[in-house]
Amino acid sequence: MTNIAVLVSGGGTNLQALIDYERNSDSNCPYHIALVISNTKNAYALERAQKAGIRTEIKSPYTVLGKEKAENATRDEKRLAISDSILELCKECNIELIVLAGYLSVLGGKIIDEYSGKIMNLHPALLPKFGGVGMWGENVHKAVIAAGEKESGCTIHLVDSGCDTGKILVQKKVPVMADDTPETLYERIAPEEHKAIVEGVCLLCKNLNNN
Repeated sequence: MTNIAVLVSGGGTNLQALIDYERNSDSNCPYHIALVISNTKNAYALERAQKAGIRTEIKSPYTVLGKEKAENATRDEKRLAISDSILELCKECNIELIVLAGYLSVLGGKIIDEYSGKIMNLHPALLPKFGGVGMWGENVHKAVIAAGEKESGCTIHLVDSGCDTGKILVQKKVPVMADDTPETLYERIAPEEHKAIVEGVCLLCKNLNNN
């Protein structure tokens, strides 16, 4: 099986989908969740991981840099420090694939090169539309509705040095209703995210094992 690390920031429903698939698919699951990393200590995803017996770590500016340095560092310095710390931890844990499942930060630096083709992200829209800086969570659903789109969905893609620009692996589509709010649209997309993230991880594990 492929050792994976899942990076999270919030409730962790997509992490739960990965946990459930690993636990309930007998011997057919191609991955093992070895590590869950969050950039916030209050993420409920950490509790989900702990209940499943998965190692958890918090990688925030304060845990990586310390309070004084974190308060004086630029945003890019913080991101790079966190990324380097995650890279070191992933190597320590023999992680082969990194999965961003609602991770509301940006990876950069050496980790992008050293895990090239081995980092995937879940985005809550149909890329290349509605991607890029600021396009996450409710912001995406608001933008989709404001643009009058007839369909939306989610995308699993590889992570590169850009923002939501990597190769697309999986997409799931849902209709956008005339009376949709960001909340109702999200409720329709969420179940598709759970399917897509499992499908994407399994696909990438298969590709990595065949190379």
